[in-house]
Amino acid sequence: MSMKMALASWSFPHCTLNECADIAKALGVPALDIGVDYRAAIDRSALLSAPERAGRTLRDLNIDMPCFYYRFGAALDERNLAAPENHAANAEDFKKVVAFCAAAGIGRIFLLPGVVNPGQTVATALEASATGLNRLLPIAQEVGITLTIEAHVRSFAESPQVALALLRQVPGLKLTLDYSHFVCLGFRQEDIDPLAPHAAHMHLRQAKPGELQAKFEYGTINFPALIGTLRSVRYDGYLVLENVHQDYMNTRYDDVLSEIIQMRDLVSRYI
Repeated sequence: MSMKMALASWSFPHCTLNECADIAKALGVPALDIGVDYRAAIDRSALLSAPERAGRTLRDLNIDMPCFYYRFGAALDERNLAAPENHAANAEDFKKVVAFCAAAGIGRIFLLPGVVNPGQTVATALEASATGLNRLLPIAQEVGITLTIEAHVRSFAESPQVALALLRQVPGLKLTLDYSHFVCLGFRQEDIDPLAPHAAHMHLRQAKPGELQAKFEYGTINFPALIGTLRSVRYDGYLVLENVHQDYMNTRYDDVLSEIIQMRDLVSRYI
């Protein structure tokens, strides 16, 4: 399998899931990631009450769905993976998430690693998250689904070094890798490249120091070099064009569709 492009349903917060799928098809992008945010969100209560039925209904979208973005709570800190008191309940919910994905034909799940909770250090948050992820990973592996985490701004894993340390403590865990989360914090592209061999899914958008999302012409990520790095590690997954319109990290002010089209055109030249 060669690298392919996908869109993210959360890029279009006012569109239904069917509309997101239609936008992807109109842009010639063959796949759509789904999640639990905005108008296109998968209904959490429906998923948890009847996961197989909820998954089967998604097949009517008639588009590949490579990855499901799931959070156990509504906010970044709610039921986050670095809080040990959440582990048992999260594991029970995760069994249903996996059943949902299996029924929908989704091969990857991405979770967030967790935050530094009250009373924790980065090290103890990492240890707690690793414990929780080691509990979740076999549930996904049992049915052939790849479990990934996205190291992101405001998590305990804000550096490539901490992300690698987490991976070492959870053998078999993979990354949904987004260079923008590290670039905005001042890391150089060559600092992030060692994470590429661990990627099972990729998010692409421009960024620069201080800005999680920058306009295509003004960001500092060298995408031809990034794709070259992925090729060198034999990455054969999806490249998700993930510009967003949301309050998180001041990312409300871009023409999302134009930014996605520019990235699509660049990526299509290199894959």
